[in-house]
Amino acid sequence: MPDRIAIVTGAAAGIGLATARRLLGEGGKVLLADVNEAALHDAAAELTAAFGAAAVASAVCDVSDEPACAAAVAAALQAFGAVNVIVNNAGLMVFKTIETQSREDWLRVLSVDLLGAFYFTKQAFMHMGSGGAIVNVASVHAVQTEPMVAPYAAAKAALLSLTRSAALEGKPKGIRVNAVLPGAIDTPMLWDNPNVRAGIEQVDPRDVGRPEDVAAVIAFLAGADAAFMNGAAVLVDGGRLVRL
Repeated sequence: MPDRIAIVTGAAAGIGLATARRLLGEGGKVLLADVNEAALHDAAAELTAAFGAAAVASAVCDVSDEPACAAAVAAALQAFGAVNVIVNNAGLMVFKTIETQSREDWLRVLSVDLLGAFYFTKQAFMHMGSGGAIVNVASVHAVQTEPMVAPYAAAKAALLSLTRSAALEGKPKGIRVNAVLPGAIDTPMLWDNPNVRAGIEQVDPRDVGRPEDVAAVIAFLAGADAAFMNGAAVLVDGGRLVRL
């Protein structure tokens, strides 16, 4: 679909970068948003070289900062004249047992993994016209989790609830809101996970997907072929959770 104009958060690497590349490859335009300025610069340079300067913009954005989210949307509107897709992909994890977690740990994770999506959804409802789509990148941890990641699991479960609420409120505006739940994906977040390194979380190599696998589902949900999908939560985990 050539008319998709997207903002992708956490776009400098992993699922976010793969999603930006997929949307650009299908003829869209993308503003890359990420808090890592150096990685964002490299990603923007790579995609600009591949798809042209007219299709790519970027904005350094800490999604836990509401004014920064508003500024990223403003930058996309200035660059492209419109925004009709937002992919809320930015996220982080804290690995601690519950008794060692602090209020600051919880606020840090919730501010990025949940409130960041809220800030961009709010902006979408203010600036996006009928036919728009929001895709929230949740996680299998929203429905089935492990020790030491309570704030992350809680944030991703809440993100599914936000997806449903936003789908209801977005429907009269003509804006669809759906979520994907990636499983084990070949990204630094997986391999840097101390639970994985310690063997607490067992990862079968057959269950490890590519960022491009998730990007394909995100692109589908953001497109016209998913026009009758709203409030859905789509597992993209290679069947990992269906095993007894």
